[in-house]
Amino acid sequence: MHLNCLSLTRRQRVKPYLMKSHRVEPDRPLRSNPETMSSVMDKSSSRGAIALYLTFMTALVLEVFPLPVWAHQARPDIPLLVLIYWSMALPERIGIIAAVIMGVLTDVLTSSLLGQHALAYALSIYVVLIIHKRVRLLPMWQQALTVLVILYIERIVAALTLGITDGLFPNLLFWLPPVIGMFLWPWIFITLNEIRQNLHIQ
Repeated sequence: MHLNCLSLTRRQRVKPYLMKSHRVEPDRPLRSNPETMSSVMDKSSSRGAIALYLTFMTALVLEVFPLPVWAHQARPDIPLLVLIYWSMALPERIGIIAAVIMGVLTDVLTSSLLGQHALAYALSIYVVLIIHKRVRLLPMWQQALTVLVILYIERIVAALTLGITDGLFPNLLFWLPPVIGMFLWPWIFITLNEIRQNLHIQ
């Protein structure tokens, strides 16, 4: 009897442990790997940076794309239009330095006086950075009118440069490109905005 009691007590002691060891643990929620998330964000940011640079390169190509004489005189300033959009959308990334770099590249590609476009772009983007918060809230037609004024800043700088260096006064066609740029602004805005949103450029 004594041995049977000991065996029973041992079984009773062991049984709870056995039951506990076979208990099914509840499913734990999956945790995201921070390394995976960071790698995805790095790839997304790199794609966005490449797309951003490609928009500027495309604008420079369009600036020197061969056109007939009459169309060449009315060609809008595509690099400045692209700069205006990105400086309004990403003012912390696209500012005066980007404007100067784009201006120097435009001077070199168009064989202009070195620094002419750099100065004009820098002044134009300086104005954009001051008013960009208000301009972004405007309807499209008011944005286009604001862009028209900014584009004329570049034309005034170019006219002063021609007058000082060559003693020339520009004709009426010289003042036409900002008007063309005003009508192009909605299309440029929509195109670049789609690129920025699809590629999450920030």
